[in-house]
Amino acid sequence: MNLLRRHWLWLLVLVVLLAFPFLFYDWSKGRHSGFVLTLMSEIGVMAIFALSYNMLMGQAGLLSFGHAVLFGLGAYCAAHVVNLVKSGTIWLPTELVPLAGGFGGLLFGYVFGWLVTKQRATAFAMITMGLGELVSAAALMFMAFFGGEGGISVDRVMDTSMFGVKYTSPWQVYCLVLAWAFIAAALMRLQTQTPLGSIANATRDNFERAQFVGYDPRVVRLMQFALSGFFAGIGGGLYVLIYEIVTFDTVSAAKSANALLAVYIGGAGGFFGPVLGTIVVVLLQSGVSLLSNAWLLYVGVLFIVMVMYAPGGLIGLIFMHLPIWRAGRLRELWLPYARAFPPALLVLLGFVLMVELASFTTIGAAQGKTFTIGGTTIDTTAPLPWLIALAALVLGALWLRREARGFRLRWDELMEGARRQEAMS
Repeated sequence: MNLLRRHWLWLLVLVVLLAFPFLFYDWSKGRHSGFVLTLMSEIGVMAIFALSYNMLMGQAGLLSFGHAVLFGLGAYCAAHVVNLVKSGTIWLPTELVPLAGGFGGLLFGYVFGWLVTKQRATAFAMITMGLGELVSAAALMFMAFFGGEGGISVDRVMDTSMFGVKYTSPWQVYCLVLAWAFIAAALMRLQTQTPLGSIANATRDNFERAQFVGYDPRVVRLMQFALSGFFAGIGGGLYVLIYEIVTFDTVSAAKSANALLAVYIGGAGGFFGPVLGTIVVVLLQSGVSLLSNAWLLYVGVLFIVMVMYAPGGLIGLIFMHLPIWRAGRLRELWLPYARAFPPALLVLLGFVLMVELASFTTIGAAQGKTFTIGGTTIDTTAPLPWLIALAALVLGALWLRREARGFRLRWDELMEGARRQEAMS
């Protein structure tokens, strides 16, 4: 009973994630939405990947530009293991294939970590960038392991399941991804509470003092790097089971950038920040990309806005409200937020309209597409739509700036009251 009380939030999230795909269930045909299940599975895999990256960036303060190397090499190892199982060379339950990727990531994490962890800070980041480019080039050269541009194809239906599951449907694969996502997240959460996790934080906050008290920061970085490779490899193994193919894209700089974006947007300061960032990034990539050619621009602008105005990420914004919530005055922010919402929405609509007008004037015109809103075709060469977008953007910004002053005063007042109440208690 005490275990349930302590971990009720984890159980609630698990139930919600299991029930969510049924919102898109086609009851007439008796099947799930393949797109929704694949999207949710992608979020699960990327959440593991982002959390493993946060073991470096958030816990140890190591900015890596080549973390996808560990993810991709773990995926390649898992793919070769699946093919060996299919050929009858070895036997391994389907449910344990992600472990094959994990051990592959652990091996390469230790080998590469021995090299890159000799440095820290900027030098570490530059070495990981070079390592990522090296492996990306090698993926196109060494056909035996990487399979060249075509990659390595697998068949996840191996008939070796411990539970008699065929994994022929996206729902079965989603349940497997969900199980491994929770297992990996729980283990990474426990790792933050171990002596290694604590000393990794110490080397991040004060490198010289940790060295002075007798710890070797390089060994700490190496162990943290190897463990992050293990969990990244688990994500790579799940990637293979979802898509049944692994190509050189999994070790590319773009994949590493996804982890960086997820961690920074979600917030490296909290354990679950990368999960929030993963949801945002995957929805932008898989959802918004279907609606707009300019989705990459939205990702870039969002990243810039987070860096400028919310460096703690989404989880940092949530933590900022905790003192006011503990003081029991959070409801007093409802009115300021309600007043700031209309101008913020106006700015967003003006910005999106201007971006889409520019996109359809260039890329859309080349593709023969037309810009339609509510069934009405918009002439992107006419001045009126541009004037409407510019007016919404400018007026919304001025309105938002005025509301922001009042919001800031109210926020400072509530924070000061929360501090006084906390000091008195």
